Parts: sequence; C-alpha cells; structure tokens
Amino acid sequence: MSVNPVNPKPFMQELTGKPVFVRLKWGLEYKGFLVSTDGYMNLQLANTEEYQDGKSNGTLGEVFIRCNNVLYIREAPPE
Repeated sequence: MSVNPVNPKPFMQELTGKPVFVRLKWGLEYKGFLVSTDGYMNLQLANTEEYQDGKSNGTLGEVFIRCNNVLYIREAPPE
C-alpha cells in the first residue's frame, strides 16, 4: 500500500461544506459538516455527533476544535 502526501490547505478547502470525521488524539471522534478552517487549521463543524469507541455519545450541534487536538480528518461517506 502506498501513501501519497497531500498539501493540507487545498485538502481542507476541498472538504469545506462536506461531512467529515475528525479523530482527536484522545480517541474521541466527531462527525459533522466542516464549516470553516483558519490559517492554523482550527476546525468549525456543524450538526456534529460525538463518538467514543464507535458508539454515539449524542449530538453536539456546532463545535470548534483546536488544531493541536486533531489526530486526523477524513471525508465521511454520504448517508
């Protein structure tokens, strides 16, 4: 399996307005629509759900995630 490096800024701009999964360093995962990012790659999500160990902890609504907490971000498959 090969990995192709991706420039993060265009990648994040491409994800804006789409559903994403964001995994934090502590194991929590958030699924929501990426509203915006800034120059530091802080994230703003809307219609957010929190997951821990694959189980939903509930709906949070609008969430701001500071960049240094993010382990990875990926596009969520459309439902």
